[in-house]
Amino acid sequence: MMNRIAILVSICLCCTAAFAQQYNPGKINKKAVNFYNLGLDKAQNGDYREAIQFINRALETDKRFVDAWLTKAGIYGEMKFYDSCTAAYEQAFAMDIEYTKDYKLPYAINLAGAGRFEYALHAVNEFLTNPNLNESSRKAGAYRKRSFEFAVQYDKAHNTTNYVFAPANVGDSINTADLEYYPSVTIDDKTLVFTRRVKGRNEDFFVSDRKDDQWSKAKGIDGDINSNFNEGAQNISQDGEWLVFTGCNFPEGLGSCDLFFSSLTKKGWSTPENIGEPVNTEFWESSPCLSPDKRELYFSSNRPGGYGGKDMYVSKRMPSGRWSEPENLGSKINTAGDESCPFIHADNQTMYFTSNGLTGYGGDDLFVTRKQSDGTWGNVENLGYPINTTENEGSLVVAADGKTAYYASDRADTRGGLDIYTFEMREDIRPNKTLWVQGKVFDSITKQGLPSAVELIDIGSGQILVKVQTNESGDYLITLPLGKDYAFNVNRKGYLFYSKNFPFSQKTPDSTYTIDIGLQPIAANASVVLNNIFFDVNRFQLKQQSIAELNRVIELLNDNPDITILIGGHTDNTGKAADNLTLSNNRAKAVVDYLITRGIESSRLQYKGFGAAQPVSDNATDEGKAANRRTELTILSK
Repeated sequence: MMNRIAILVSICLCCTAAFAQQYNPGKINKKAVNFYNLGLDKAQNGDYREAIQFINRALETDKRFVDAWLTKAGIYGEMKFYDSCTAAYEQAFAMDIEYTKDYKLPYAINLAGAGRFEYALHAVNEFLTNPNLNESSRKAGAYRKRSFEFAVQYDKAHNTTNYVFAPANVGDSINTADLEYYPSVTIDDKTLVFTRRVKGRNEDFFVSDRKDDQWSKAKGIDGDINSNFNEGAQNISQDGEWLVFTGCNFPEGLGSCDLFFSSLTKKGWSTPENIGEPVNTEFWESSPCLSPDKRELYFSSNRPGGYGGKDMYVSKRMPSGRWSEPENLGSKINTAGDESCPFIHADNQTMYFTSNGLTGYGGDDLFVTRKQSDGTWGNVENLGYPINTTENEGSLVVAADGKTAYYASDRADTRGGLDIYTFEMREDIRPNKTLWVQGKVFDSITKQGLPSAVELIDIGSGQILVKVQTNESGDYLITLPLGKDYAFNVNRKGYLFYSKNFPFSQKTPDSTYTIDIGLQPIAANASVVLNNIFFDVNRFQLKQQSIAELNRVIELLNDNPDITILIGGHTDNTGKAADNLTLSNNRAKAVVDYLITRGIESSRLQYKGFGAAQPVSDNATDEGKAANRRTELTILSK
């Protein structure tokens, strides 16, 4: 789609061509020409609605004024009124196909803008049959032809018939006559941070909170982040405690644009710090995004050694708190063009980004890729029309529910230029719906918060999916993608670890879990239930899904070489008491045997089966029976 400069150039060329080629000048009513010239003046100033009024008056005076039809089409195209635009072009074509043949390309582009890709392809093919095209026009036509062919094939390969794309303006609490863009939301979808270009000049961050499904009046973000320099392209962490953003031309910058970091404190956001080397360089770094566990930082850079202009990279947070040497995301994602605006969903597996180097609809398109089981990124897929258009698409974020998306656009109901909109994602390009656990880790005796490591493990594969560190007060948030069974572990040296399982593959879970975890100091008689030890019914062979939990026990014993432990087996009251006693004893022994095979001295290990003699819940319910079927670890000596 032509931008304002291009459309005004084409308007002027239309007028010049008309008189240079003596386009029936004697048959054009002079009054119509006067109206037409007034319309051109308005169009050149960006007053498109008034321009259309004058052009319409010219056409009312002389309906065969071809240049007026072409100019009307161009103005409607700039306003993104694609149907009106293409109708005006068709009027002009019907009057003089030879005179208007060079306009088959903008006609095709506006057909594509309306989603009529097969018609657009036919029109651009007609344009390319013109033997007098210069090299620039032929390249432009060939580029659009490839885009339209892609669009036609995409429609055939994807079932988009029932998808309704209906972006809704998020409203006056957030959007103003200024430009609003680059939205970012917390995992609970209750805090929205975005960039606003204040009075067309300075970029600052604003924040709005959702209360009772209504966004509060946006205000400048607290703290010392907003300045007289340009801050933009921000990302708030899923837990709402970190903010990473792009700062350009800052005095402490290493290059033209660098990445900066701020954390939320009791007094507001901290003074931003330059993330520093090796993330920032003398080149351009922008559009950062944190993974939900804050262990990885994705961003775009034009540093040397990539595949093209701007490539996407990832840096990993090391135990020291510093960031590792960034890794290029590779040729599946990066191209000879520009890739930018990465967004990692709360599932920590789905990434959206923009590219003008991958095949699409023209300009910057939005794409999705998903992390594979080996940690690499899978095939890249275009999000398709109408999310992608012939325009340049910007950043996209998707809420934890997997279907609610936010982006910036300048649609017909904009409050002024770019506004923030929300829409529902098409099902096949959605990330996993993601739930979360939040709470506090504390010492069970002193009740003081404990900084601790929190892990989420895929029970099926044993893979650590998420590892987060609580803050100094022990507060944590960890995401739970649907569709799998998870082990949830909390570790801190000097304490018994905590474990819990979330069997989400077989049931519909709640949306949010709040779990406050009291860790027991390692001492005689302290005990913990090993919730992620699994056996088949009436059997005592350890299942593969138990390995991750058993490794935690080994880690505990290795970190505390002076302790001895008792592994206790427990059952519910189903069946004969003698059989339950034997089964529980054999299960406890199976755990000890595994620990011995992994190098733990047998003198440090004891086991005992208790059958159904020590219930912790009522055996009258299925839930109670499940709680009573357990494996327990008790410290015997320290």
